[in-house]
Amino acid sequence: HFRPGFDIVIGVARGPPGGDVWSEASSMLPARRKYLFSFQGVSPVSASLFNLTVLRSYLSATTDEIFLDSNCEPATGLRQSTSEWGLCGNEETRAKVLKQSTFALIPAVGTVYPVIGVRLYEALKLAAIPVIIGDIELPYAEVVRWRGAAVQISLARLPELHFILRSIGDTDLMALKRQGRFLWERYLSSLQAIIDTTLAALRDRMSLPPPPAIDVPAISVFSDGFVPLKTEPIIADAEPEESLGPIEPPYPSPSFKRNYSIFLTQGYEMWNTWGDPFKLYPQLPFDPVLPSDAKFLGSGMGFRPIGGGAGGAGKEFCDSLGGNVPREQFTIVMLTYEREQVLMNSLSRLHGLPYLNKVVVVWNSPRPPLQDLRWPDIGVPVHVVKASRNSLNNRFLPYEAIETEAVLSVDDDAHLRHDEIIFGFRVWREQRDRVVGFPGRYHALDLNYGGWLYNSNYSCELSMVLTGAAFIHKHYTYLYTYWLPQAIRDKVDEYMNCEDIAMNFLVSHITRKPPVKVTSRWTFRCPGCPVSLSEDDTHFQERHKCINFFSQVFGYTPLLNTQFRADSILFKTRIPHDKQKCFKFI
Repeated sequence: HFRPGFDIVIGVARGPPGGDVWSEASSMLPARRKYLFSFQGVSPVSASLFNLTVLRSYLSATTDEIFLDSNCEPATGLRQSTSEWGLCGNEETRAKVLKQSTFALIPAVGTVYPVIGVRLYEALKLAAIPVIIGDIELPYAEVVRWRGAAVQISLARLPELHFILRSIGDTDLMALKRQGRFLWERYLSSLQAIIDTTLAALRDRMSLPPPPAIDVPAISVFSDGFVPLKTEPIIADAEPEESLGPIEPPYPSPSFKRNYSIFLTQGYEMWNTWGDPFKLYPQLPFDPVLPSDAKFLGSGMGFRPIGGGAGGAGKEFCDSLGGNVPREQFTIVMLTYEREQVLMNSLSRLHGLPYLNKVVVVWNSPRPPLQDLRWPDIGVPVHVVKASRNSLNNRFLPYEAIETEAVLSVDDDAHLRHDEIIFGFRVWREQRDRVVGFPGRYHALDLNYGGWLYNSNYSCELSMVLTGAAFIHKHYTYLYTYWLPQAIRDKVDEYMNCEDIAMNFLVSHITRKPPVKVTSRWTFRCPGCPVSLSEDDTHFQERHKCINFFSQVFGYTPLLNTQFRADSILFKTRIPHDKQKCFKFI
């Protein structure tokens, strides 16, 4: 008998010891498969409460295809009782049917758990939605909500089964499949996943925080004792005269403030939405926000309301960040490879940029910078990180030098005005869980050959914002490095391409939201810069392949479309002559 609060039902160890498991799983699409539901089982010797007679009556009463097999060879290598519905054949023969089934029946009456566990594992892996008939404690049910990934009905409602399953629409079918794949990958897919999940469930029961996520050491490219030469920034194109905010000394974002309370307020999301109860992160893009009146009633630490709370435009707006969260700054992460002068020009343009905490330059070249190279003094620290190897994945490493939640990822040849950067930062502060940036792209259907095409044409619908000029939360750098399947990072290294597409896939997969494009800016390359990796046709061909490969790894295409962009509130609004807009040109 299961003892709640004492026992834990764990998954059955059917997968590999660890590592990537995506290649074992089936695509979630199409939503509806050949068979509405299927069941394969060796008939028990004695009578069972779960009887196929009712199910067989559907065969003649509906046009839906149903697969029922009770005269098969029993499975070997698994302890089974002759008084229960046993497994049929081997994993390959069962998989052949499950891959063609929308639903997979799993009787929970008169059946021992190992058999139920195997049926559940195989159904989730092959994107056949489990239908649990009867009452049983499912793996990790104390923390995992199985109703989002499986249909559970009592034995008394078996005559209604066809009606219930037939009534589920395509959107709910895909939601069930996606959540099922999600739970299988995170908690059941390998021996390592089962061990990690069991320990996490025990920690959760005792309200103990998991170990902290690991930052990547930011080893300086300069040798110990070497002080790089500095010079005054030379700015070719002066910024328009406009007050964008106060210039303040750098300060980090507060970290690890919810070590114990996150289990109380967002424990459900941690297990069932984010799927990451294994690590404790400094901050999350999903952290709750205070009501708007709380900042004036005792909880105002760090807030900078516009006009002291009275609101306003122009000067009042520029003097304060406002918004729904306390004051903060952002870190610029800039990837570069042997384009010193381009890099120096880009750094120079950052001089005097409000809310900038520091610049982290990822030096991807094996050759160190020239010792006589003069670095512009832009008023904030410039930390030049030595990359262990030349990889575009280095753009999204969670460097310990990044001390802010907001990360502006930019190419070394991206040319953005200060007002564009500050506006993008303000928008990101309200959309912290999304990619917020400037160059928009979309995935288009290949009408000739099928699959997806990467498209950079002007369009009224977007699904990606390139991280050559985009804000993301630092949390996603942890997920990209430690959570994303290794096969995706390997593909990025193989093509030396597509890391921005991978980040868009990741964020849309976690949030089920599209990115946010800001301003009318479509391109952002600086004039006269040396040719970059993205200029030749091979670059685009590789990006077509990346989108299709990433969809295969995820089991579906998580990218979502958006049909709007963000501009400041008073943009193109007629205002009195004695008033100022939020921004002059945005």
